[in-house]
Amino acid sequence: MSFDLDSLIRPNVRVMKPYSSARDEFQGDARVMLDANENSLGSAGPAEFNRYPDPHQHAVKQALAPLKGVKPEQVFLSNGSDEVIDLLVRLVARPGQDSILSTPPTFGMYEVAAALNDVALERVPLDADFQLSEAAIAQIIASKAKIVFLCSPNNPTGNLLRPAAIEQILRGFPGLVVVDEAYADFADQPSWITRLPEFDNLVVLQTFSKAWGLAGIRLGMAFGSPEVMAYLNRIKMPYNVSENTQRLALAALADTGRFEAMRQDLLQGRDTLRVALAALPIVDHIFPSDANFLLTRFVPDAGAVYQHLLNQGIVVRRPSQAACAGTLRLTVGSAAENDALVAALREFSPAG
Repeated sequence: MSFDLDSLIRPNVRVMKPYSSARDEFQGDARVMLDANENSLGSAGPAEFNRYPDPHQHAVKQALAPLKGVKPEQVFLSNGSDEVIDLLVRLVARPGQDSILSTPPTFGMYEVAAALNDVALERVPLDADFQLSEAAIAQIIASKAKIVFLCSPNNPTGNLLRPAAIEQILRGFPGLVVVDEAYADFADQPSWITRLPEFDNLVVLQTFSKAWGLAGIRLGMAFGSPEVMAYLNRIKMPYNVSENTQRLALAALADTGRFEAMRQDLLQGRDTLRVALAALPIVDHIFPSDANFLLTRFVPDAGAVYQHLLNQGIVVRRPSQAACAGTLRLTVGSAAENDALVAALREFSPAG
């Protein structure tokens, strides 16, 4: 397969001139800053919050790049992964003409991004084991879609897609292959970031929302070739990541020991929760998980179990996709939250 990025990019994007913000035109320190129509009198919070943030998040990228084994120009930061998913669709798919591809059951934002951008969504379902069959791989490679989104570990199923299947697609599919690794920190497998030098069409998504414990700051990460990242920077909003988010991300990146301790606690919690759930008679099957949740099939009625938990003040997720019928997605919480979940499930009576 020959990958040609420029021919994949929408023609209007190739020729557009990106917006040049005040902080693009001047970087550094000056005695008097009167270029961006900011309020020089200050703000109610830290003094620097009255100034626009770095539009390209240089400090965060400089801290993040060595941790991920890439160069800063291979990093794109976004307002959550949702933003970069939307931007990738806008980058290559022409409204009303092109398509993108996903592999249900999977993360619902790919479908939302397609609908929002008036782009068709091709669906190539996973098999009964939530993997890509040889027929599915062949169908993806033959597709005319501009992007294939592969969520691994997958949401809502929790499992990693087979690396050999992803590699086949990377070698055969002529468009962008986006591997969404929001849950990769919980998996015992190297990130696809390590394979970026091999594949110009590979984009890897990660997030601060899961293992880093920072869902509230809304910071997503994309990794890819400098050329793809440059195009994303061309079409993003000027100040898409706030000053506060950048500061909190830098603080987290300076404390990787806390990140690792928290990750290990969640992995231990996942194992403990799995054992406890397996002992319950209402649990029919617990699917393998490489994420921080367990997709669990309940009998005789997952809907009744969901309502019972809700009555106990415990909220879990009911997957809406047909392939996950009869299941609930249970996030691994704190030890106390996991205990409360199991205790409530023990009290469930199918008779009401």
